[in-house]
Amino acid sequence: MEIKEMFKLWLSYATEDNDIVRELENMKEKEDDINESFYRELKFGTAGLRGIIGAGTNRMNIYTVRKATQGLANFLNKKYQNPSVAIGYDSRIKADVFAREAARVLAANGIKAYLASELQPTPVVSYAVRTLGTSAGIMVTASHNPAKYNGYKCYGSDGCQMTDVNADAVYAEIQKVDYFNGDIKVAGFDEAMQSGLIEWISDSVYDSYLDCVQAQTINEGVCRNSALKVVYTPLNGAGNKLVRRILDRIGVKNVVVVPEQEMPDGNFTTCSYPNPEEKAALTLGLALCEKEQADLLLATDPDSDRVGIAVKTKNGYRLMTGNETGIMLINYILSCRKAAGTLPENPVAVRTVVTSKLVDKICEKFGCELKVVLTGFKYIGEQILLLEQKNEEKRYVFGFEESYGYLAGSYVRDKDAVVASMLICEMAAYYHQQGKSLDDVMTSIYNEYGHYLNQTRSYEFDGAAGMQKMSDIMSALRNTPPTEIAGSQVCELADYQESYSKDLTTGTTTVITLPKSNVLSYSLAGGGAVIVRPSGTEPKIKIYVTAVGKTQEEAVKIAESTFDSMTSFMKI
Repeated sequence: MEIKEMFKLWLSYATEDNDIVRELENMKEKEDDINESFYRELKFGTAGLRGIIGAGTNRMNIYTVRKATQGLANFLNKKYQNPSVAIGYDSRIKADVFAREAARVLAANGIKAYLASELQPTPVVSYAVRTLGTSAGIMVTASHNPAKYNGYKCYGSDGCQMTDVNADAVYAEIQKVDYFNGDIKVAGFDEAMQSGLIEWISDSVYDSYLDCVQAQTINEGVCRNSALKVVYTPLNGAGNKLVRRILDRIGVKNVVVVPEQEMPDGNFTTCSYPNPEEKAALTLGLALCEKEQADLLLATDPDSDRVGIAVKTKNGYRLMTGNETGIMLINYILSCRKAAGTLPENPVAVRTVVTSKLVDKICEKFGCELKVVLTGFKYIGEQILLLEQKNEEKRYVFGFEESYGYLAGSYVRDKDAVVASMLICEMAAYYHQQGKSLDDVMTSIYNEYGHYLNQTRSYEFDGAAGMQKMSDIMSALRNTPPTEIAGSQVCELADYQESYSKDLTTGTTTVITLPKSNVLSYSLAGGGAVIVRPSGTEPKIKIYVTAVGKTQEEAVKIAESTFDSMTSFMKI
């Protein structure tokens, strides 16, 4: 259907949401706005849907949510007898509305919906799927994106983000659904509650989730004997209650919450980009740390599956990267469990391809098998599932990705800022008793293994033109790959979409057995590396640089010149 015809259809039939009605009326004479809102439909993939909140097929609204859920319902009813779905949401604008709309559509299709009665962290949905035995899960969230975004993430019956095969099957069902011709069934919410087709998730699920989180402690009781002082910010998101509850459980009593960012607020008025990877999002938290002279700042993103930290040093507060926090955690877990004799036989850790190779050295030291997977925590969850299928899930000790996502334990299949916050505080308390800060710990790890610097930069490409630009850049890199980056020879090229790696010094080509993904990797002389990939959920291209220097200062200079060289070559 032509864009103008679709717009007219929405003008006539999209009348249930007053915000949508007003936006469509205001859009009538704005051809560019109509084009951006209707030039495509939001694509459903392994990360579900994600887009700007507003009117149109290319926007997040009750109609796109209903259509996606009808497609999911059709898929579930074909695959399962008496299917059910667990649904959660975070503090995003209209997140609670979208969650209810999804529940209404499922109920109208005879599918029981277990719905969170208030906002919850994303990992809780993964846990609820596994605990309640549902066929799927839905989490309404746009993670750490700006306030104008919302999203709809789906989980399979195993609690992992939906696989490529199932996501494609659901998308095929979604494409068959028309917005306004009666394909979409919607039940009355109150009636569905009374009939039992919609049911609130019981508080016992959250209690048992926290029991599983607490079971991941490494040095039980260490926090009760510590004077550790923590400043915490949920960044106006979903982590506030459960993060504070788990810290209280393990004995971290001296916790001060950033007041301006404590309560849910989908407008994120205190930071335009509620991402703990960004220093600007931590401004209020760092100021409170200075005032309280706290040892540690914890910051969870809006759906509380990522956590960033800053640690006290002699010269203020040091922001740790996602790689550094993960490196300290895996070193802490492996060293302490080995010393205590609790490390399982043949332990397994998992990292993504863009995560620091320093992890490899730590795992080698402690005799831990390391599995390397594609970017995306679903691939880490998949490794846990493979172990579980062999009754070997206890071998899994830790997995993480550089973008601030961590998981210890096999009780969920997604990154979990609640368990990560607990372990970070426990780790800080453990070293605090030895007279060490986490700054001291990270410095000692670098001194032992070498100065690895891992940095990521994102380059935004908005709108239809931006999507084409991203595609052109990746095609150009494939057609004319760099042979030298910042003066360092490219020794090996890996193309995860074409499933091969090539040693450029010998000409030897090797088949990559991982699933296809639009990722290009360049290994450099001297141990450095560059990885380029479009984001799977945002209109961005990301460049990941690994720089290895004799000192940290040297590594910083190498990283800077590497970014300059790549952006020049890619014409960004």
